[in-house]
Amino acid sequence: MAQQERNKNMHVSLIAAQTIDGYIARSELDRSFDWTSAEDKQFYISKLKESDVVIMSSKTFRTFSRYPKGAHFVIITRSPESFENPRPDLITVTPTSDDPQTVIGWLKEQGHQQVLIAGGASIYRQYLAAQVVNTLFLTIEPILFGEGVSLLDESCATSLTLQEVHKLSAQTIVLEYSAFA
Repeated sequence: MAQQERNKNMHVSLIAAQTIDGYIARSELDRSFDWTSAEDKQFYISKLKESDVVIMSSKTFRTFSRYPKGAHFVIITRSPESFENPRPDLITVTPTSDDPQTVIGWLKEQGHQQVLIAGGASIYRQYLAAQVVNTLFLTIEPILFGEGVSLLDESCATSLTLQEVHKLSAQTIVLEYSAFA
């Protein structure tokens, strides 16, 4: 309950795309933009633009080739002191190794209201386990990998409540769940 009070004026969303068999990537350096639908890409970019700040791992960040102008990223890395912003003229990057509660705490203190957690598996697990996520957007793409990187890299027992099913196309849906709200 204390964590819910802490996030009262801040909304934290988690966004991921996965195959029908539950994989978010074929390998750690696989880009979801290489296999997700055009409709999911549009949905992802719209959520990115709606957010004050985007949290992701340094591995996930390295898969980006383009950045939305003016975006603010918090990059979770083991070596924040050596992390370099590839486009300081375009985006703001804050590298950190802080835990989820600490990151969410200082983002709230800075006045951020819309936070988006955008990968990868370790970051998803950490932020779900910390119970700081209000909404989870999970795109289901009609693809089977058979193996790869799962949504969560370790066990993380979390109950979610389905809020809405968004049909992006005849083949692709987004499941919107509430969590810890």
